[in-house]
This record gives sequence, structure tokens and C-alpha cells, in this order.
Amino acid sequence: MTDTDYMHHALELASQSQSAGEVPVGAVVVKDGEIVGRGFNAPISRHDPSAHAEMMALRDAAQRLGNYRLVGCELFVTLEPCLMCAGAMMHARIARLVYGASDPKTGACGSILDVFAERRLNHHAEVTGGVLAEECGAMLSNFFAMRRAQQKAQ
Repeated sequence: MTDTDYMHHALELASQSQSAGEVPVGAVVVKDGEIVGRGFNAPISRHDPSAHAEMMALRDAAQRLGNYRLVGCELFVTLEPCLMCAGAMMHARIARLVYGASDPKTGACGSILDVFAERRLNHHAEVTGGVLAEECGAMLSNFFAMRRAQQKAQ
């Protein structure tokens, strides 16, 4: 499978979070070509500020693999990770991060900060951004436009 194929899986998960009223972000963790972790945004429904798609996918992969270290794994996510999620990826030793849309407000992998480029930190993942960026960005833009319209109607 290609980066695009894995991002399509992440987009499917993002649509699940949107259906639940959450910001539509989805993520998958891949090891040796197999999806071993899945997650989508759930901080509102779980009352958990750490329940971002990436965190959920990392937790799922760690449970399935029986190790908090996800050495050799790749993480695919529809939105550029925030600082919290990038930090968790570092601790998990994710080898490669692939994201869709950039996040100009909280992106920590190139937009606002670039934590994986910080040489003083002890782990550095390879980062690829912009995979299916238009699809990923459109899903987010449409969600927020719909939310603004609902608030205006009220």
C-alpha cells in the first residue's frame, strides 16, 4: 500500500469522528505494511483533552503490539500534529510521520514549530506533509463552516 492508501484509511476514521460531532481528524499506525493502530478525535465525547486521533492510534498500536515503544512504525494522520501528539510520537519512537493538511494554528511538525527538526531532542522521525492535503483540509473546512452555520442559526 502507498502513503495515499493509508491516508484514505485515516480519512475514513476522520469521518467517524465527524459523525460523532468531533473535529474530523483520523490516524493510523502502520508496521511492516499492516495497520496496527487506529484512532479518531474523541476529546469531547471522552471528556479527555488528550483523546486526539494520533493519541488514540498510538494507544491502540501499543496495546496490539504489547509495547509502548513503536519502533519501526509509521503514523498517518489527516492533520499536522500538535505539540502534545508530536511529543507522544517521540516517546513512542515513531520512525515516520505522514500528515495531510497543515495546521497553521497549532501545527508542531513544520507550521508553528518543527519539533522533529530540533536537534537537542533525542528522537527524530522522518516527516512527510501534504499527502491528500486538499481532501483532508476540505473535510476540516467543511466541518467548521457547518458548525459556524449551526451556531448562527441558533
